[in-house]
Amino acid sequence: MVLTSAGAVPVYTGRTMDPITRRDFAEITVGGAAAVSLGAQQPASTKKMFGIQVGAVSFVDEGVEPVLDNLERLGGVNTLFIATFTYGRGIAGRQIPGQPLPDHGKQEYDTGYHGGNYTRIHPQYYKDTVLKDFRAPDHGDFDVLESVIPAARKRGMRVICWYEDVFRNDIPNIEKLQERDLHGNRATTLCFNNPDYRGFLLGLSEDYVRSYDVDGVMWGSERQGALANSLSASHDGTFDPSRATCFCEFCQRRAKEHGISVDRAKQGFLELEKFVRAARGKERPVDGYYVAVWRLLLKFPELLAWENMWHDSLRDTYRAIYDRVKSAKSSAGVGWHIWHNNSFNPIYRAEQDLQVIAPYSDFLKIVIYHNCGGERLANYVKSVGQTMFGDVPAQELLDFHYRVMDYGAEGSITQIPKTGLSADYVYRETKRARAGLAGTKTLLWPGIDIDIPTAATSSKSTPEGTAAAVDAAFRGGADGVLLSRKYSEMKLANLRGAGDAIRRRSA
Repeated sequence: MVLTSAGAVPVYTGRTMDPITRRDFAEITVGGAAAVSLGAQQPASTKKMFGIQVGAVSFVDEGVEPVLDNLERLGGVNTLFIATFTYGRGIAGRQIPGQPLPDHGKQEYDTGYHGGNYTRIHPQYYKDTVLKDFRAPDHGDFDVLESVIPAARKRGMRVICWYEDVFRNDIPNIEKLQERDLHGNRATTLCFNNPDYRGFLLGLSEDYVRSYDVDGVMWGSERQGALANSLSASHDGTFDPSRATCFCEFCQRRAKEHGISVDRAKQGFLELEKFVRAARGKERPVDGYYVAVWRLLLKFPELLAWENMWHDSLRDTYRAIYDRVKSAKSSAGVGWHIWHNNSFNPIYRAEQDLQVIAPYSDFLKIVIYHNCGGERLANYVKSVGQTMFGDVPAQELLDFHYRVMDYGAEGSITQIPKTGLSADYVYRETKRARAGLAGTKTLLWPGIDIDIPTAATSSKSTPEGTAAAVDAAFRGGADGVLLSRKYSEMKLANLRGAGDAIRRRSA
């Protein structure tokens, strides 16, 4: 890839890319693994990874070439993270109904959005799963990879498949893969210990790298274990503790193999359910909320064991996908989307040990969304303030998290939804992740927020704020940036703001 300039806007030559090797994969993004492991300053000539997440709907609505023109000219993008599979609206589909439409694409909401796989399904890869019918009906026979890859190659752009752990209840046979909650009811989420789900994920991953000329895959799961969920330790709102997962036959079998008592674990979670319901009803325990939680943990250490087992299952899934992709195409890069909860919840952060997952991670997208981060952090504080931290006033609880999670001088609990978080937050989180990956060859590509939906009165992205966040990520030691969540909700001025910062790195 050759990068030249035409006026103030970089353009790419039309030379087709040669097949990528593992060494190329590192060198094109950071100039070599040794520099990555040291978090060293890179020479100006180093080619960074400048990526963006984009879904099939944008190419259908606007045309492949016009979309690539915008991404390249405005955003300085050299890598496409194409949403190939999801049933959620976070990375696919047009703007979420009710949010302002951006200044490109069809000016209407896709209220009939369905989701699924946005490429052709090659049956030979799905022999080990009962999921056979998961093609997205949204765009007919349109295959996003088949349509976009040739045009991307002509521009010297790389393509990575981006898919996530989000499903719906009406998929044929989905009930055979779903998790079971504390009371035996089916959940909407799927179980990592279920061999049928494992077979689906491995088949999907292999299908992508064998059937298409892609440079890698990125998979993400924005979920956590039963303990953190029961305590509502996330920014997603109040969780019903009776719906904690997973207690299916496969999880129970794994627990027994690891010496964890299933009966004791269930008893502990039932007691935790009672505590959470009472706490939300303002029924304060005699010794306070925090002590009550610790009393449960001491009485039922199986609570922590079950939580850790869930995350071990997630890590096993990472490793299985990595191994399957590498066996199919050794040159393909494999990496993971690390949920934004990593920035808020100390329990979840403790579970994301970067040294542990680095051996089966070519790259990591650590979510560091600054603009929507203020609203999300405030929601997280309010959520855990109803359970284990019920005795702590919201501002004191926020200050506590600022201290233990290494935030700088951010705003008050009432201010941060309106202002978002600062570029310093992006810098600190990037620097922390860089240090966490020290000594490894894993590349760090922070996820940068552009127009991720927030409440009407909450902070909105600006070109200046977006550029500052990109600059902060590189100052913190990033090997690239990934503009998120999806092009179809981004305003072009804010995309250009990111591009201005990117072009400064490319000059």
